[in-house]
Amino acid sequence: MAHEAPARRTEHGALSTVELWREAARRLERAGFSADAARLDAGVLARALLGWDQARWLADGREAAPAGFAAGLEAWVARRARREPVAYITGRHEFYGRTFLVSPAVLIPRPDTETLVEAALACLDRMAAGALVADVGTGSGCLAVTLAAERPAIRVLATDISAPALDVARENARRLGVSDRIQFREGPLLAGAAAPVDLIVSNPPYVREVERETLPADVVAFEPHDALFAGADGLDVIRLLADEASRSLSPGGRLAIEIGHGQADAVRALIDATAGLATQAVVTDIESRPRVVVAARR
Repeated sequence: MAHEAPARRTEHGALSTVELWREAARRLERAGFSADAARLDAGVLARALLGWDQARWLADGREAAPAGFAAGLEAWVARRARREPVAYITGRHEFYGRTFLVSPAVLIPRPDTETLVEAALACLDRMAAGALVADVGTGSGCLAVTLAAERPAIRVLATDISAPALDVARENARRLGVSDRIQFREGPLLAGAAAPVDLIVSNPPYVREVERETLPADVVAFEPHDALFAGADGLDVIRLLADEASRSLSPGGRLAIEIGHGQADAVRALIDATAGLATQAVVTDIESRPRVVVAARR
């Protein structure tokens, strides 16, 4: 957005799309956003509202704004000024090169979770065709759908305790062409599905309760708390996952779990203390922070 040509009014004095974007960015700055964040968010909102890509924006942004654009952008910027996440306003978010639908019923997919995708794909590359993968706490379905799309030979079970989240995940699977290979089930962990499973993946709740007040307003005021918080040490759900994996994984099967900052040692100890499981690897994210723990069924 920083390389836009100067905005101009049309011959009839109407504001151009770019000028309306600039005013939207100024409004977000007045609401407390940094200049860079304000320009970025206003640009994402503007292009999403128009249905334009960057090329169309550069080509047509200096022309008079389409009818209804000014009012629509004003309403969306007002929501962002109250710290509602951009993804919930637009209803979409990018993950691993694909566009996923999102709603307040699901966590917004993070780039950190792409590390879990890479770890899971590495596990699948050592497994036979037809491997059964369980995505526990699927949320938007970003893990289940991505793995099914990247590895067409696998079968996927996606579970969640939230029926509205499963509705979002089902729609993402349909839109991205993999719904025929994903079974969705409502319930905790494997939701009563028959074992064995070859790979269990999960981005579980792992935020400690004491961190509730320290999270950004975008997160704590809008994203589903059941998908964020997991007890005093953040490991309540991971303990359940480890126990489930020890009973449900096939011999040599794998468990891959996303973890939070500073949890690697505790999760490794938890897994190694679980009968039938052993830690295989701790995978770091793009910032070299431990992000995924991979365990094997002994």
